[in-house]
Amino acid sequence: MPTAISTIPNLGPATEAAFARAGIRSAEELRAMGADAGYLALMKSGSPPHFIGYYVLVMGLQGRPWNDCKGEEKKALRQRFDQLKAEALATAAPSGLPRDLETALSALGVIPAPRR
Repeated sequence: MPTAISTIPNLGPATEAAFARAGIRSAEELRAMGADAGYLALMKSGSPPHFIGYYVLVMGLQGRPWNDCKGEEKKALRQRFDQLKAEALATAAPSGLPRDLETALSALGVIPAPRR
C-alpha cells in the first residue's frame, strides 16, 4: 500500500495535495523521482515556485529538519532552484499557465486562444 506524502518529514497535507495535482500520489513515487524532478512537476502543474518549499522538500527527502539547510548547502540549493524555475518557465505558455492547461482552457472558451 502506498505511503502518504505527508509522512515525509517537513511535508504536510497542503504539500500532499499540491503533489496530487501534479500526479504524484505517494511518498515512494516522490522519493523515486527525487526532489528536483518532483519540484519541477509541481511548478509545471501550476504551483508557484518558492525557494523555501524547494529546500524543505530536499531536507525532508533526506530525513532532515527543514531548518537544517544553511550556508554553502543553502546557496547551492538556491542555484539549483533557480535552474529548475527557469526550466519550468521555459515550458510554460505565454500566459504563465502550463501549456496543456492553457490549451484546454482556450478550447473550452474560458480564456482567449493563445497567440503564438
